[in-house]
Amino acid sequence: MYVYDEYDQQMVDERVAQYRDQTTRFLAGELPEDEFQQLRLRNGLYIQRLAPMLRIAVPYGMMSSRQLRKIADITRKYDKSYCHFTTRQNVQLNWPKLEEVPDILEELATVEMHAIQTSGSCIRNVTSDQFAGVARDEIEDPLPNSTGCHASSRLLSLAPNVTGLLSRLTTSVSGCSTATMRSASKYWWEAALAERRSWRQSSAKNSNRNTC
Repeated sequence: MYVYDEYDQQMVDERVAQYRDQTTRFLAGELPEDEFQQLRLRNGLYIQRLAPMLRIAVPYGMMSSRQLRKIADITRKYDKSYCHFTTRQNVQLNWPKLEEVPDILEELATVEMHAIQTSGSCIRNVTSDQFAGVARDEIEDPLPNSTGCHASSRLLSLAPNVTGLLSRLTTSVSGCSTATMRSASKYWWEAALAERRSWRQSSAKNSNRNTC
């Protein structure tokens, strides 16, 4: 599993403090809703019809017992005592309160977890083969390579030009000859292409409508 170094911890702690300030200013009416929308998405927070949803990254789908206990504690304190483990190796809280999200992020940071870039059109969480290390046809353990990919994505998360991509970019790494992750990667790639085609068609229609 991915283990933070001093730089990682400092970056996550600073992001938590930054987002706490942004949330405070938004709730005080000092930050416009459209500006706050992009800021909360960069920190994993969606606003859905019934309640906010916070998506937490789990690199390679691997968690320590300490992290699992922290997630359980957070769900009891800030949610409805349960969470959702996704197929893209994330954890989602479906009932957090907007004003309490900075507290949740601060608690996550104490066990080397975060929600940075888990939402919006950006470089997302790095996933890996669910059978990594035990697959019979594994040529090489993908986890060391995944660690490098994850570290790179964390650095890229600081670059402003990768927070507004045309679609999300999720990286998966596998060391199996049968490419266990291929079907999932193919699915998300096809979904991204379909989304791009839909966007282009919508843009073309709007363009034609504006010229009429």
